[in-house]
Amino acid sequence: MTEWTLPETFAGSTGSVRWNRLGESGRPPLVLLHGTPFSSYVWRAVARSLARDHQVFVWDMPGYGMSQMSAGQDVSLAAQGRVFTELLAHWGLTEPVVVAHDFGGAVALRAHLLHGAAYRALALVDPVALAPWGSPFFRLVREHAEVFERLPPALHGALVREYVGSASSPGLHPTVLERLVRPWLGERGQAAFYRQIAQADQRHTDEIQDRYPAIGVPTLVCWGEDDAWIPVTKGRELAAAVPGARWEPVPGAGHLVQEDAPAELTAALLAFLRRLA
Repeated sequence: MTEWTLPETFAGSTGSVRWNRLGESGRPPLVLLHGTPFSSYVWRAVARSLARDHQVFVWDMPGYGMSQMSAGQDVSLAAQGRVFTELLAHWGLTEPVVVAHDFGGAVALRAHLLHGAAYRALALVDPVALAPWGSPFFRLVREHAEVFERLPPALHGALVREYVGSASSPGLHPTVLERLVRPWLGERGQAAFYRQIAQADQRHTDEIQDRYPAIGVPTLVCWGEDDAWIPVTKGRELAAAVPGARWEPVPGAGHLVQEDAPAELTAALLAFLRRLA
């Protein structure tokens, strides 16, 4: 499979954003949002499949993947919600289908509920959306980010590999794991890894959680049944909070459903998209 690249650049308010589009112009637009500590790379298989019938937009959030990482950068959920709204305007998309994973779910929800971003439909895949969230490891790092940032590079690399790997239920292929870990290595990447955790704040989902019953677009909630990061009960709770939301559990998949069950996730998304026609 060809290397995953993001050749385009957008000058966002919190740093440059790398992005790409797949599929022919004129097809219905669909945008994919990644979570943390990942990048658009996790969507590669799903994006290429969906691009058969859609024009698919992918991007790395500021502070992630191939996008800008810099000291003092605002990479909070609040900032990412604003940047996503800016990016939709830059692309000229007024009502795309939006598919969002993990923190990307919170970004998409904030853009929609707080910044007026209009969607044709919304699919949420194991999103960060309901309190409480954050694993014990995540909370420990957030409270002591300045200490972890000073870890020796080899120890930091081992920690990130273990953390990223725990998002998969059956386990990630070594090549995939290394590709997901790569942006977080080196002096710049190590600082960026702990920066994004330090700025993660539950108040950014608390601000919108009571608004979920006001979501009026067709909504799909997909969840890996073996998610060890956010329990599947949170998925059922979220689906119940959004009027008319379709609930789609994915057996055998952990938090990183795109890697654990790409075919099953793609099938669920295609079935959802067919209902929109």
